[in-house]
Amino acid sequence: MHKAGEFIALARPAFESAGLEVQTARLATIPFSHLLAERDVSEAVRLAQSLERAARFLGYEYISIGPAVPDVPASYAMIPDILAKTQAVFAAGIIASSESGIDLTAVRACAEVIQRAASISTDGFANLRFAALANVPPGVPFFPAAYHEGDQPTFALAIESADLAVEAVTGAASLQAARRRLVSSIETQAQLITQVGNRLAEMLGLQFAGIDFSFAPFPDRERSFGEAMERLGVPVVGLHGSLAAAAFLADALDRANFYRAGFNGLFLPVLEDAVLAARAAEGNLGITEILLYSAVCGSGLDTLPLPGEVTSGQLASILLDLAALAQRLEKPLTARLMPIPGKVAGDPTGFDFPYFANSRVLAVKAEPLRGLLAGEETVGLRRRKTNDG
Repeated sequence: MHKAGEFIALARPAFESAGLEVQTARLATIPFSHLLAERDVSEAVRLAQSLERAARFLGYEYISIGPAVPDVPASYAMIPDILAKTQAVFAAGIIASSESGIDLTAVRACAEVIQRAASISTDGFANLRFAALANVPPGVPFFPAAYHEGDQPTFALAIESADLAVEAVTGAASLQAARRRLVSSIETQAQLITQVGNRLAEMLGLQFAGIDFSFAPFPDRERSFGEAMERLGVPVVGLHGSLAAAAFLADALDRANFYRAGFNGLFLPVLEDAVLAARAAEGNLGITEILLYSAVCGSGLDTLPLPGEVTSGQLASILLDLAALAQRLEKPLTARLMPIPGKVAGDPTGFDFPYFANSRVLAVKAEPLRGLLAGEETVGLRRRKTNDG
């Protein structure tokens, strides 16, 4: 914690003096169950509160205590209490990993966390601080997915960059020109960020883990990834053609040359993007479409407003689809689902939060799983084989 305090005291002014706005500073630990003596997860709430106080004292706005893990099954059940008794603590739960596969018990445990956390407040807001993780490695700088592994302190940078996509496609004469502009813009910004990051790493003896340039939005149109898709030529996000637009923009991000950490994909958070919120409210964009776009390098299901009466069984069905997609594509995906007490599909949301754009509650086309898919196995799915192996 002392090292973390030393870092942020120098890092914030270093980036700001280079002309880069630091929106928030966030601290992530190793998985909380691994911090507790003899795996005593009953101490998790007290640990989270202690870390929250220490992080705030050092100058961090938020702290992630990492995911609940399948080898400590009781860790999942502690998360709703952690969220209820803290204000700035984020947590997660692993449902699948590239090493072990999909844990069906963990899928259901995360679904139960989401259902329980929804009732912490009347607006279901606590689930903003929880995500289910599929194939997500340590070192991702975006919350709630962030956690650490190992003894060496590291830092990585999460960039709010949807505006770069909007600017690149606006007025471009061709797709090729739009792609060149976007790649150039990313690389220019990344070069500046990397220079500062490397300097800090050398000064403090820390490891600079890289940059996550996922197209994270802010809830106004000029910083909306949905706006970038529509300026590219999609009449309405959610209609056919949206997948192609998402794939094109993800491809440009892949072509950019910079030091990478985390997802480096597409963020499609309905409640954090003005255009996506509007399209969801109109009924054009739903869970199935967003999951589909994850197949071309989206990061999963993020800040989706769901009916308050959604069951843990229905939530588990959604999470299992996400985990299966992550396994078959060998990519990280997350799910941050937000059931809202008392709301049904089609009801308007009413959040009073500067980082949210209000929308309408999405319909859930799911029922609890049965048979073998409702078992307690851990099963891996291999990536699809091609003719060349």
